[in-house]
This record gives sequence, C-alpha cells and structure tokens, in this order.
Amino acid sequence: MYASVRGASEANPREAWERFRETRDKLFATHPQSPLGDQTRRAFSGLRYFPFNPALRFTVPLLDTNYRLTTRSSDLPEGRLTYQAFAQAEFTPPKSGPLRLTLYWLEGYGGGIFLPFKDMTNGRETYGGGRYLYDTIKGADLGAGPRSVVLDFNYAYNPSCVYDARWVCPLAPAENTLPLRIEAGELRFE
Repeated sequence: MYASVRGASEANPREAWERFRETRDKLFATHPQSPLGDQTRRAFSGLRYFPFNPALRFTVPLLDTNYRLTTRSSDLPEGRLTYQAFAQAEFTPPKSGPLRLTLYWLEGYGGGIFLPFKDMTNGRETYGGGRYLYDTIKGADLGAGPRSVVLDFNYAYNPSCVYDARWVCPLAPAENTLPLRIEAGELRFE
C-alpha cells in the first residue's frame, strides 16, 4: 500500500492519499490481521480523516542527534519492544517556527524507523496517546534517502490499540509533543 503511494504522491499527492484511504479501509474490513475485533469489523464503515492538507508534507534532512541518545521500552505481549533515538527531523509548518521530531530505531521485532508524535488535537479530534507517522516495520513510510525523510502528516495514523484492547502500543514520548494542532491524518476512532 505504501509502496504505491511513495511513487504516486510526488505527481498527484491528493489522488495518492485518496487511494491510500480506500485501500486502508478495505484492509481494515477484510484482512485477517486487521486491528479491528470481529464485532467492530462487522459494523465498520471506514476511518475518518482531516481534509487533505498539502501544506503538511515535508521532505527534510535527518539531523544527527547532538544530545544523549535515549532508549525507550514498551512491554508488549510478544515481549519487550526497545527503540532508540537516532536522529531528528526539522520542519516548519504553516504559521509556526521550525519544529523537531525525534526518530527512533526499533531494536529487534524486525527493526526499522519509528516516529510517534503528539499534538494539540490529541484527546479531542485524535487519539489522546498520539499518532504514528513512520513505521518501517509495517512499511508505513513515504520515502527516505540516506540522510532525508518524507514527513506527510496526511498519513498520520492511530496505533492499533485504539481499535481493540487486545493490542498494546508504544505511545508518543514527551519530546515528540508538538505545540500546535496538526490538522491532517486520521481522526479518533469511534
């Protein structure tokens, strides 16, 4: 799903996003590993999103961390998930100064880049624990180079624990709390 978006989102970002939403809804409704429980899946009619916002898509360089690397852990049913800060990405949203988000490298469990974040929509329009923007284990990335990453907040999504209590998810750390509203991506699941 993300592989097709990576190529198409440069030429026609809104169309790629609409195709992504349709595919994601189909997967939630039909895939055997859907995060939805059986009862919820039967009543499922689609995920809700903020309107597409092209101003919240950035291709930014990865900045080396000039601070003490932090390691975080979350206990999951499969065991302990450990992730370590390895870089930051700086971007400038409309009507804001530059902001930074920390990217993490997932240890074990397939490895990969992980980017959870929180913003001022959490607990209102979006899930209170934050959303995810990048998770290469699940293929949830819109592209990266050796020293850059695409941050497209239109693709921000809820952790699986939002949909069913059988899932346990790492939440966004305090350092990835943005002091503004990111009105893009998936809304709270109801």
